[in-house]
Amino acid sequence: MNDVLAVVLAGGKGSRLEPLTRDRAKPAVPFGGTYRIIDFTLSNCLNSGIRKILVLTQYKAMSLTRHVAHGWRHLLCRELGEFIDVVPPQQRIDEQWYQGTADAVYQNIFTLEQERPEYVVILAGDHIYKMDYSKMIDHHIAQQADLTIAALEVSVPEARSFGVMQTNESGQIIGFEEKPENPKTVPGDDEHCLASMGIYVFSAPFLFEQLCLDATLPESSHDFGKNIIPSIIDTHKVVAFPFQDENSKQQAYWRDVGTLDAFYEANIELTGVEPLLNMYDYRWPIRTDQPNLPPPKFVFDEDEGRRGAAYDSIIAAGTIISGAKVSRSILGPKCRIEERAEVSDSILMNGVRIGPDAIIRRAIIDKNVDLPAGAQVGVDLEADRRRGFTVTESGLVVIPMIADAGSLFGR
Repeated sequence: MNDVLAVVLAGGKGSRLEPLTRDRAKPAVPFGGTYRIIDFTLSNCLNSGIRKILVLTQYKAMSLTRHVAHGWRHLLCRELGEFIDVVPPQQRIDEQWYQGTADAVYQNIFTLEQERPEYVVILAGDHIYKMDYSKMIDHHIAQQADLTIAALEVSVPEARSFGVMQTNESGQIIGFEEKPENPKTVPGDDEHCLASMGIYVFSAPFLFEQLCLDATLPESSHDFGKNIIPSIIDTHKVVAFPFQDENSKQQAYWRDVGTLDAFYEANIELTGVEPLLNMYDYRWPIRTDQPNLPPPKFVFDEDEGRRGAAYDSIIAAGTIISGAKVSRSILGPKCRIEERAEVSDSILMNGVRIGPDAIIRRAIIDKNVDLPAGAQVGVDLEADRRRGFTVTESGLVVIPMIADAGSLFGR
């Protein structure tokens, strides 16, 4: 693994996750109470033995850069050739933002070449899953492939949002279409397609050659899925690697949390008795920046509803539930839920305060929002819309980071 360099693409806008991405990059969005989305990809790297990592950022990268600096850099020793570096756009090639996934890597080709890797792993920083990349690298080497693509079986409707592959009996890719309207199904199975997960293992010289060639094509979108992969499957050895889950569950777990509803469902799933994503598997730990905070606290056990309790919920450090009831929810660090308030089916991020007698139902509340006494969210969706909150088609209410939430409730 000393000859492997991982490149994590973490520069997407994440516009479908607004307002959660209004002030932060998508990979920096909190997940599961204490984590950020990018923590899963970075944890996979470390658990796979990869110790050379570049994180390519672009939009609203400040919180992501800070998170990596505080929570990750101390885990690697640069004196031993290990590192995790956040690389902002440097416009070394041209005065423009990254034009596509391949262009993002190409504009940093000098940095990659300086490390002289034999293999380059290209990863996305915005998916939730557990995977041992070393197994995929071993498969790439054994197959003597130029490119290996991680493959996941998805339903036909889902496949329209992916790159869809066709393979022969030996696993070599013989067809590839990016987000096709009528995706080709797996032979013998009319309900599923073989989708690219956006996880690639390249032999480094081949990658550099293809990036330089693609950069000379003015008609190209400079994207791996749209341009580079379709252009090489007929002339080079490109193979598929079936996704192997390290999640210690029978059913494979992989989630794209690119929309508000998908993000919400993936979080709330974690509150179940035995969720599909096992966050308590210490064999494959998910690491993050853990601030020095006191443990969560539940206070008051009195009649008339003044009882601090949480059911089927995840409660992060520093949170106090003071005579309130929380059910099927995720509360991030340093939240405060005041007496007789009720929070259900909701996600509260760092530092949220819910005032006395408030009612919160099926909502995502971004960090440091302070809701006044008696506030109601998710009870009257039309009232939530009038206050300027985002309400999805499914009725999920999302409150962004706002300085004075009380004024929206007439306080």
